[in-house]
Amino acid sequence: MLLFLIAYLAGALTIVSPCILPVLPFVFARAEQPFIRSGLPLLIGMALTFAGVATLAAVGGGWAVQANEFGRWIALAVMAVLGLTLVFPGLADRLTRPLVALGSRLTERASLEQAAGRSSIWPSFLLGVATGLLWAPCAGPILGLILTGAALQGASVNTTLLLAAYAAGAATSLALALLVGGKVFQTMKKSLGVGEWVRKGLGVLVLIGVAAIALGLDTGLLTRISAGSTGAIEQGLLARAGMASPAASNREVDVENLPDFGPAPGFVGGGEWMNSDPLTIEGLRGKVVVVDFWTYSCINCVRTFPYVRGWAEKYRDAGLVVVGVHTPEFAFEKNPDNVRDAVRRFGLPYPVVLDNDFAIWRAYSNRYWPAHYFIDARGHIRHVHFGEGEYAQSEQIIRQLLREAGRDPGPDLAATTSTGAEMPRGGEVGSPETYVGYSRTRGLASPEASVRDGVQTYSIPALTLNQWGLSGAWTIRAEHAEANAGGKLAFRFKARDLHLVIGSAEGRPVRFRVTIDGRAPGPDAGVDIDASGVGTIDSQRLYQLLRRSDGAGEHLFEIEFLDPGAQVFAFTFG
Repeated sequence: MLLFLIAYLAGALTIVSPCILPVLPFVFARAEQPFIRSGLPLLIGMALTFAGVATLAAVGGGWAVQANEFGRWIALAVMAVLGLTLVFPGLADRLTRPLVALGSRLTERASLEQAAGRSSIWPSFLLGVATGLLWAPCAGPILGLILTGAALQGASVNTTLLLAAYAAGAATSLALALLVGGKVFQTMKKSLGVGEWVRKGLGVLVLIGVAAIALGLDTGLLTRISAGSTGAIEQGLLARAGMASPAASNREVDVENLPDFGPAPGFVGGGEWMNSDPLTIEGLRGKVVVVDFWTYSCINCVRTFPYVRGWAEKYRDAGLVVVGVHTPEFAFEKNPDNVRDAVRRFGLPYPVVLDNDFAIWRAYSNRYWPAHYFIDARGHIRHVHFGEGEYAQSEQIIRQLLREAGRDPGPDLAATTSTGAEMPRGGEVGSPETYVGYSRTRGLASPEASVRDGVQTYSIPALTLNQWGLSGAWTIRAEHAEANAGGKLAFRFKARDLHLVIGSAEGRPVRFRVTIDGRAPGPDAGVDIDASGVGTIDSQRLYQLLRRSDGAGEHLFEIEFLDPGAQVFAFTFG
């Protein structure tokens, strides 16, 4: 309900955004007509049409996500056309001429009926429908949240209702402007000249964004500078609702008075189960349940394992059940054998269900790895935690839910042991998680033109912090880059630990050698290499390659693959 209210308020703020300008001539053409029979039907038609068309866009967005690269280029083409229409009014006129002509005919018809004394609401309603087709509101944080969620989790009735709430907010603002009357209209008309320049500027930004995305450049800056002036207000509303980021949901709680978020969705739609027969929320009634969303190449997930393992073992006899939901990030993480090997390597003693189709993820409306959902003995969600940290608070919540269920958690807390990549991050981390495949990459500094899905010979230039480069023959694909024998990769990073998600294209072992600042790592070697820097790819997983003994610092990492077929997916740091 809160998100519906925020969507409504965000729509209401559209009245002060330049993107409302294209619909104003049609709306204020009804300013002198009776509001109930003219202005109101127009606004209703406009809002319903926008919600319907935007729902189709959400469905199309979901299809584009599935279509991957093909859908991506279609989306870029649509964005390019949109940008050109904003910059060149003549092109926009030609493209929208049929709709404008329809709107003019409807306006004329409504005016004639009004003059003849037989006014009907239908011409105004149809004019609103035509206006809704022309309306392209600013995609601020709220609208972006709605459409992105629909694309990733599937469009639904809930999506349409949220879009309708957004449209209703905008229609409310316009209705108030109509009711206030002439002064507002005159002020709006004076702003049209400024709006023309704003529109062209937005068009240029859209075209720059299209070029940046097509070239694989980092679009984070474009995202920040293209946000409308109402974005800060909407982001504030999101933050107050606890929806802006994981940190917004991870706050101090009153453990003895936990809120009730309603019944847990369960595990319908999941695949194979490991360490257990299939479980249901109904079958777990009377037990306290922790649902842990994870994926095995995620370093943030790996660092939570000592605590989740400890809770599962300590409180199992007191009535706690931990259920791991493995939702993959990379394609190789969908392989049950790979997940089974990860469960064995990390010593996870609790039930794990595969969620390759994101069915359970969507049921919980989850957005993060890792995520922990704490469920009481009645089957209701009582607390949610995203990301690492706050382990002591999480354990106190488990103990409280056990006490509520009439169970004795005992006086002692869970014991935790961590080794290798499971150990907590060390000090300041100045390097972000970095993907190597072209669908999400950033920071590639090699001077040669990047070739997608084709072999290219690269070279490594002098690197600055968080830049990386390739040397030798590589094939860069959407999820990873594949090296020929002798291929090298370098990354200038700032962190204590360096991890690399790597695998083998043919499933055969691939030997590699690591250096740091041009020398063998020695005591700074991670658990997956020896002191001379030599290691072997034996499976598709996360490898810990460096653990600096003197803590975080800026260094140059290099890895050379001695055999062909190495696949490099992502860097993570700690």
